[in-house]
Amino acid sequence: MNKKRIFLLAIAATLAWIGVVVCAGFGGAWMTTVAPEDDADAFLAYAKDRLETQVPGAAALLLIEDQKPAGEIFVSPSGSVDENTVFAAASMSKWVAAYAVMTLVQDGLLELDAPVERYLTRWQLPDTGFDNRGVTVRRLLSHTAGFDDGLGYADYAQDQALPTLEESLANPKSSSGAEVRIGVGVEPGSEWRYSGGSYLLLELLVEEVSQLSFEEFVQRRIFDTLDMSRSGYAYLGSYDNNAGNFAADGTRIPASQYASSAATGLVISSADVARFALAQLSAPDHAGLSPALVQAMRVPHGRTMGADIWGLGTILYAPTPGGDLVFGHDGSNDPAINTAARINPETGDALIVLVTGHPGIASNIGSEWVLWQTGYPDVLAFDAVLASMVAPALWGLLAIAALAWLALWRRSRAQA
Repeated sequence: MNKKRIFLLAIAATLAWIGVVVCAGFGGAWMTTVAPEDDADAFLAYAKDRLETQVPGAAALLLIEDQKPAGEIFVSPSGSVDENTVFAAASMSKWVAAYAVMTLVQDGLLELDAPVERYLTRWQLPDTGFDNRGVTVRRLLSHTAGFDDGLGYADYAQDQALPTLEESLANPKSSSGAEVRIGVGVEPGSEWRYSGGSYLLLELLVEEVSQLSFEEFVQRRIFDTLDMSRSGYAYLGSYDNNAGNFAADGTRIPASQYASSAATGLVISSADVARFALAQLSAPDHAGLSPALVQAMRVPHGRTMGADIWGLGTILYAPTPGGDLVFGHDGSNDPAINTAARINPETGDALIVLVTGHPGIASNIGSEWVLWQTGYPDVLAFDAVLASMVAPALWGLLAIAALAWLALWRRSRAQA
């Protein structure tokens, strides 16, 4: 075998091995779960250690197995947090807002594929050169309406007056401080782009169709119906037994208000998130959405890098072994609010984590739960998936290099 052929074979083997590593990596082959399969106690021990050692603020975690409580963890400087302690939910608010929209669909008052402008009288989408008729309810729910705002909502102090919905839609205050416009920036339906502005518009939609304030509609149709007595949209500090607001160094800081209830303003306890999750697992006949609409919320609509990542108001975290999808929603607000909910509809299992005082631990524990539940990596664990590929890639490349060197050595010996 000549040198050129050896080099070409080495290059081909390298490319093939990298392909194998990447494909296997996104299937979770190189990742290790934090607990043995079906060992809930071991998973809880892992989560407890992380929360107690890494969260200087407050945290609540509830584990559900087969639709029944299986464990709980509470962390706070004063030891006062329990399942009824309310936390700021951040973008987990969008999940509840989507459920509210689907309630109007169930009532026959909204059509998912109707242009949203059909229902609006108080505000209209700006003319940006695209056909605004492509902005449908379905696309707003799934972040595929063509909005390019990428909007995270800025904080307001307790004593600041909040803008009206129409004022926020016309001139939103972004957390980045950059000037943001809510409207179509790419062809509706052409791609997935996360949009806080979509949910501000959906908040207005709920008000226009129901003829109630968004907060009152959600209270009547979701919180009251599902016995979620520790949920609402008032200022966090006005609730008794609230978690407060902590920076990542453990400093207690004032809680904030937000200009969009639907996108980021929800205040909720871990027990109420569990009730909300269980309603979507059991789809009770007496309350909530029909089983068909609950399932419709996790049908894939948004895709990125070839992966299904978003349904109608739900994040799609990973496939289940039986072909369903783990779903739920996360939330994060500066400086250190992080929330996570994951539901496995195949097993009736769920995880709820609410945190203030750490910017990412709730989502990280949620991702570990998904891997432990399904064997597949969580869609939010992209960095961990890439990190898991490094060692097998290097070992494989070393093996290929060693074999190429051996072939060249044997060739040189044969020619000597």
